[in-house]
Order: sequence, then C-alpha cells, then structure tokens
Amino acid sequence: MTTVSGNDSDKTNIKATMEQAVRSEIKPGILSSLWHYARTFVLLPLGALTLGACGASTVTVEGSYPSPNIPPLPMTLGVYYSDALRNHVYTERTDAGKDEYLVNSGASHVELFNTVLPAMFQQVVVLNDPAMANERGVDAVFIPNIDEFQLGMPQKTRLDAYEVWVKYNMRLTAPDGGYIADWVMTAYGKTGQETFGSAEGGINDASVAAMRDLASNFSISFTNVPEIRDWLQPRLQ
Repeated sequence: MTTVSGNDSDKTNIKATMEQAVRSEIKPGILSSLWHYARTFVLLPLGALTLGACGASTVTVEGSYPSPNIPPLPMTLGVYYSDALRNHVYTERTDAGKDEYLVNSGASHVELFNTVLPAMFQQVVVLNDPAMANERGVDAVFIPNIDEFQLGMPQKTRLDAYEVWVKYNMRLTAPDGGYIADWVMTAYGKTGQETFGSAEGGINDASVAAMRDLASNFSISFTNVPEIRDWLQPRLQ
C-alpha cells in the first residue's frame, strides 16, 4: 500500500483549486434554485400544520320540533337560557386528538324550548337574567343546561349509523331563586349512514332526533318529577 503525502502549502493550494472549480461550475441560477428548494422543504411542514389546524368542519344543527298537544298549566313560566346553553359547541376529535367536527346546537336548543314550553304553560317569559323574575311576575323560573354531549361516528363505532346522546340538567326555581326542583334527563338520536351523502348531514339529523326525543319526554314527564308534583299540587287546587 502506497501513501502519498505533501506539505501544508501543497494542501492549501489543492483546496483552493477545488473550491474555485466548484464555484465556477455552479451558476447563480442554480444557487437560486437550490435555495428555493431548501426553503420549500423547511416551510412545507409548517404549512401542513396550518392546514391541519383549520381542518375541522362546523355543523350548525338545524331542525323542526313539534309542539306537544297537551293542556297547558295555568301558570306563567320564566325561562332563562344561559350563555353556556345558547353557545353550546361540542368538539369531536380524531384518534390523534385533532379537532374534526364542531357541533353547534345552542341555537337549536333554544328553538326547541321556545316551541315546547308555550304549549305546556299558559304564558312563557324569556328572561335575560333570573334576577328579573320577580318584576316580570312569573310563578317559577326554568333553567335548562347541557351536561354532556356525545357523538357516535360510523368509522369509530363500526355501526352503520350516526348517534347522538345528550345529558341535561334541568332546574326549576322560585322567582326569588329558591329551590323547587333539580333533575337529570337524557336524550338519544340515531340515523342511518346510508341516508346521507356527508357526515355533516348525518350528525345534524342524529342531533335533531335526540332533541326531538328530549322534547317528547320533557313535556310528558315534567309533572311527574316528585318535587314539581309537590309544588304544583296546592297551586292547581
């Protein structure tokens, strides 16, 4: 094996010659292109992250809710819709934790109660603040809230359907804020996957089905809540 060596001056000259050769072979346009590609590879992941963050679809629940055919109670009911109810949005996330669907049902819940309650009571007054109850002359104040909202997607449940399950906390208070009743209700809605060409349509229909389930059960079971039954008894005699 032969080893070729040289002094430091020779090494310096060789290095300078090689650098000059490289510079002479790379034209300015090529350098510009190389910079462009390098910058693209650096920025591409950032762009991909931005697209991922903006990828959630918004579903604003829209539907119609039947008015129950029952004799109304001879009372004036105040109803207070909290900001949490009016602006309720459920976020469905992917297995990786990214936002996938935003289900906005707040306005539809207000529409539901504004349809059902006037059929159940002689008069209904919407309150901007529960503290206004006394001056509005109501007999009681109803305050509905959503405790839980769950969504079942076909690709996750392996069922050929969209499902929605909602847990509500219902509260009835005296005009001065005193306790009358506090109870929990649940609602369930389901719709077949084959009915819709999009996931958004399936989510909307399942949500509306759950809310119709609530409307039906609420109007029938209201006077059967023990505390409400006891409160109503002397007022209906």
